[in-house]
Amino acid sequence: MLDTNVLLHDPQSIFKFENNNLAIPVEVLEELDAIKSEQSTERGRNARRVHRILQELLPDSHSLLEGVKLNNGGTLSVIINRYFESNDFSSPAMQRFRAVLHDPKKKDNRIIACALYVQEQYAPPTILVTKDVNVQLKARAVGLESEDYLNDKVPEVDDEDGYREVPVTIYELQRFCSEGHLDVGETMDGQPPLEINEYVLLRSDEDKTMPARHISKGNVRRLRIPEFVKAPGGIPIRARNLEQQFFMDALLDDSISLVTCFGKAGTGKTLISTVCAISQVLDEMGRFDGVSISRPVIALGKDIGFLPGSLEEKMKPWLQPYYDALEVLMPSKPPKDPQFAAKKVAKKKVRKFGDDSPSESSSGIATPVKPYERLITNGVVEIEALCFIRGRSIARRFFILDEAQQLTPHEVKTVITRISEGSKIVLIGDPAQIDNPYVDSRSNGLVYCHNRMKGHAVSAHVKLSKGERSKLAELAADLL
Repeated sequence: MLDTNVLLHDPQSIFKFENNNLAIPVEVLEELDAIKSEQSTERGRNARRVHRILQELLPDSHSLLEGVKLNNGGTLSVIINRYFESNDFSSPAMQRFRAVLHDPKKKDNRIIACALYVQEQYAPPTILVTKDVNVQLKARAVGLESEDYLNDKVPEVDDEDGYREVPVTIYELQRFCSEGHLDVGETMDGQPPLEINEYVLLRSDEDKTMPARHISKGNVRRLRIPEFVKAPGGIPIRARNLEQQFFMDALLDDSISLVTCFGKAGTGKTLISTVCAISQVLDEMGRFDGVSISRPVIALGKDIGFLPGSLEEKMKPWLQPYYDALEVLMPSKPPKDPQFAAKKVAKKKVRKFGDDSPSESSSGIATPVKPYERLITNGVVEIEALCFIRGRSIARRFFILDEAQQLTPHEVKTVITRISEGSKIVLIGDPAQIDNPYVDSRSNGLVYCHNRMKGHAVSAHVKLSKGERSKLAELAADLL
């Protein structure tokens, strides 16, 4: 038996239960009917898709209760709880239901009661499939088997270090340093084969190391990263650890169109992806026309309600981390550092991104324009709202999707399929910090995308584990 949230999560879930008798409570249809009017949300679109699928599978000539056979070998039917219809609670299952769940008017409780009715009327087992953990617990409390929707969950993997070490001799390491590539073989003792674009660390018996990227068939090549990366007029940003070198190599490689990155707070996901994006837009090559930044609108804690203003003003609170990153990369005031204080930059009469002169506010007081605001004004940096991305074709853009772990696999697929030739998309997030109640560390869009796209030449994956924001932030991320 399917709960509403499973159908909203994946409308095609109806076809993914092979050789099973699939039942949908009529209460689920009522909930879908209330949600289908949401025009600009993924939930509304999925509710409408489910209605269309059910209409095709259950034509007027068929009884909803009798159901129909599916191509995968199972059956599909819509169930009505006859106990509620006749107000008969004398059965053992209904007695358990009333003893534990005192409010039969709640939709979740009515769905559980419908599953109990099926359990008594049909041969076992009866399983309620739901992505709501609370519904699973209540179902088990009344003696009903319940489980999560597992079709889009990725296998559990031990990815503690984020990269593997490859043993080499000191002579092979020296040849790698001079030639830039080396054949190390595809397999390692007791470990899975190396994936394409997997980052590794070459280590000799003398404990000498060198980072590398596996290209194909056991061939690894040296990382291609500059000494530093910077935005025009900004401060230079250097990779502070090995994993950040991996990340920077993937971001700057033209052959990689998709980069997924896991990392806890303070590891540099936002800062490094932003500076690498802007530097590639504004360099002499000019591969990209601009940078697009977006993130799902899911609040931590209580929602603050309606946000007035334009799209940029509505999205600004959610994208404040990127404004903070741009302020770090292109500071309004020179950093208090002798190397910057001693350096004097001559003012140019004509600037590429407009004048630095202060703008005059409505009160008549001149307000200085921050350097990064010129990038936004000129369209170099754009703020994207995910709710309006369906149907678009994003060409020659460097697209950064932050907090991707909050999205479902279907939502991530919707975003990635918008990326046209010549564009690049970066998905970053922390699978350990999920506020979306219907995804977890194994079923969220970020982890799912990495699992399904690994091994392809156009994609690369990096895990950042060392915090670089501050000692306090690193300690808090590990201990709290």
